[in-house]
Amino acid sequence: MWILPLVGYLGLALGFSFLTLAIASGLYYLSELVEEHTVLAKKLLTRLIYLVVAIQILLALFDKFPLGLSALAIGSHGVYHQNLRRFPIVKLTDPVFLLSCALVLLNHWLWFRHFSAPPSSPPRHYNYYAPNESVPSFSEIAAFFGLQVWLVPFALFVSLSAGENVLPSMGSEYATGAGSSFISAGKEPDNAATAYASTNGARRSRSGTNAGMAKAAVMGVREWIGETGELMGFWRGERTRPF
Repeated sequence: MWILPLVGYLGLALGFSFLTLAIASGLYYLSELVEEHTVLAKKLLTRLIYLVVAIQILLALFDKFPLGLSALAIGSHGVYHQNLRRFPIVKLTDPVFLLSCALVLLNHWLWFRHFSAPPSSPPRHYNYYAPNESVPSFSEIAAFFGLQVWLVPFALFVSLSAGENVLPSMGSEYATGAGSSFISAGKEPDNAATAYASTNGARRSRSGTNAGMAKAAVMGVREWIGETGELMGFWRGERTRPF
């Protein structure tokens, strides 16, 4: 058979493409929601961290998960929570942010080693390795990684785009280092008028960007009619210049 395998490869490629587009669309929609509701997003992220920590404690108490790895996971989520101090503004060179990225990779690697190499003779304090208990299935391990390891860092990563649309303010110098009324705490910029003008210019450009297409079309037609009438001599305006 030659055609059927080709059809199978084509279907696999199309399915992967559609799945990628669906994930990208979902991420874009989530980032838009975070940008529009930053206060609510911060509250949800905070409660999500508390929920993950509570689940990790229950897993350590009842399912006898390793105490060392559980403590590392709980401490990691405490570090993740520190990124919400100035939410939605995030400085990519902040030591807390860099430490969070390192902890995500470390947690993934350690938990992957834990689940991929179960002990040959199960200890008694591992309930999920007991003889009357089955080894964790792939769906259980995937759910653990999705909820306990990746969910909070992934949500914080999606929320990073919200800081890009924040107008310059008293707190934005933390992420940009400039563009606000103060360059750093206790230090005023050299030219306050320039900083004020740049702030107002950013606001005007943002409002102009949000103008509707209908309004822009009407303004364009009005300008065209005005320029054409002045050139044809029907009326005098600011555009006419004496020779």
